[in-house]
Amino acid sequence: MRRRTFDTLTSAAGLALAAILVVAGVLLLWGHSFVDSQVSTQLSAQKISFPVRSNPEFKALPPADAAAMGQYAGQPMTTGAQARVYADNFIAFHLSKMGGTYSQLSARAIAQPNNAKLAGLVDTVFKGTTLRGMLLDAYAFWEMGQIALWGAIVSFIGAGILLILSGLGLVHARRVPAAAEILTRNAAGSTAVST
Repeated sequence: MRRRTFDTLTSAAGLALAAILVVAGVLLLWGHSFVDSQVSTQLSAQKISFPVRSNPEFKALPPADAAAMGQYAGQPMTTGAQARVYADNFIAFHLSKMGGTYSQLSARAIAQPNNAKLAGLVDTVFKGTTLRGMLLDAYAFWEMGQIALWGAIVSFIGAGILLILSGLGLVHARRVPAAAEILTRNAAGSTAVST
């Protein structure tokens, strides 16, 4: 095969791959923007604010949970990262102090149908567990949006590298003699790649 043809074909393939990566990057960037906007809008609508450090519920937290919550103290919840911290370092801690999981408490309440205090506790744990699950779902979608952002960045970088390499390939195709072959035979009969 002629070297010029090979260079042109590989450069064209590189340009096609670069175009595909640009389209993929744009779609990933759009996905990131959509997910980030939706998570932020939905969390903002809930009007959940992190407790301030002087709040008794904040003071009751173990040091590791207090440190995680402290970075957002007093702020409104608007990101998936904040949702995860609130769910795992605030709600989960307080739920752990309720005497059991929703399933365990519910089973006890069914066995004691006249126990109003236990029924109220089951209701509170159910609401807390549900809110925690919803916040962790918001975090999961937000994290997927972050992955899409990194995917977009990698796609754009890959497209840029392929554009540069394809451009160099096209320049090389113009400089190589029209009759040059990819593989040439030397005097000893062995083949070598021409440049």
